[in-house]
Amino acid sequence: MSAEPGQVISGLEGVLACESSITYLDGASDPSVLEYRGYNIHDIAETASFEEIAYLLLEGQRPNAGELEAFDHELRRLRHVPVELTRLLEMIPTYAHPMATLRTAASFLACLDPEQEATGRAANEKKARRMVAQFPTAVAAMARVSQGLDVLRPDPELGHAANYLYMLNGKRPDDASTRALDTALNLYAEHELNASTFAVRVVVGTLSDIASAVVAGIAALKGPLHGGAIDEAMRMIMDVGSVDNIRPWVDRALAEKRLLMGFGHRVYKTGDARAPHLRNMCRALAESSGEPRWYDIATGVEDYVREQKRIPANVDYYAAPVLHYLGFPLNLFTNFVASSRVVGWSAHALEQYDNNRLIRPRTRYVGLREQEYAPAERS
Repeated sequence: MSAEPGQVISGLEGVLACESSITYLDGASDPSVLEYRGYNIHDIAETASFEEIAYLLLEGQRPNAGELEAFDHELRRLRHVPVELTRLLEMIPTYAHPMATLRTAASFLACLDPEQEATGRAANEKKARRMVAQFPTAVAAMARVSQGLDVLRPDPELGHAANYLYMLNGKRPDDASTRALDTALNLYAEHELNASTFAVRVVVGTLSDIASAVVAGIAALKGPLHGGAIDEAMRMIMDVGSVDNIRPWVDRALAEKRLLMGFGHRVYKTGDARAPHLRNMCRALAESSGEPRWYDIATGVEDYVREQKRIPANVDYYAAPVLHYLGFPLNLFTNFVASSRVVGWSAHALEQYDNNRLIRPRTRYVGLREQEYAPAERS
């Protein structure tokens, strides 16, 4: 969409703000299409490791075996965070918003980087990889501190997803849990020019450092209209409580015109391309854990809402019970999203640096003009 001179497009909906080779998204086609660097999400979501997806997004191409091994080794080496971060997390009051805590932790880690002001592609790629490696360590540490548990050091023998779960729960995960988390990480890694990614590109446009840009992304994701839906989706599923309560609960919610969290999407009109994969992971976790309750409620609510309103579930809807099964505290669901989306933010930051132009839109002024100013009388 191109705006006519003087035309205001509220929320910039449909406005093309930049060119990008990272993600292709067509939410109007049936079925909807989501591709990372030309690879359809249906071909990679449940089969690729997060390390492969991160490399693809950051480097612009699939890694070969040697490149993937080197990238994986680097991420494992970069996972460790200074002990000062744990002390910082212990100082933050319990009433602080978890995303505010992550925002603070990300900024703190950037301040500890002796090369924080280094510029150029190589320096920015190095910083991006460090953030990709360290964000799960920080989120897991937040979870442990909030529960009064010892913060665990990363396990160098485990891959990215398995280590994330180990640092979170204190035990090595089974294959079903690792695959589920890998899939969730893959699906949240990138999603074109959403609010947080646009914030990242705006900051990079000023030629500020990449860590500052990612902190801006965290700040935008913190907003309930962007990142908070995943938390509320799980609260809704918990509020339903049982399969027998699905129909009366949904009927009451629709009668009261309540917003159903995890349904519908600003871009996807025919269904979120990511949602079916997390539904698959939710089913697998329900089977492996022997606790089908949350999966049964989630699928029952989705089916009944589709029947009544023809509104499809989005990625957050099934991500919520998946993260619950995996042991993530409810108030850290959005933090998990940030620990994945840092890849997409970094990819967009690198792309913006490579072809930068200061992002400086205008407003259409609607206030008073040519007012006469008289100094206030002093007593």
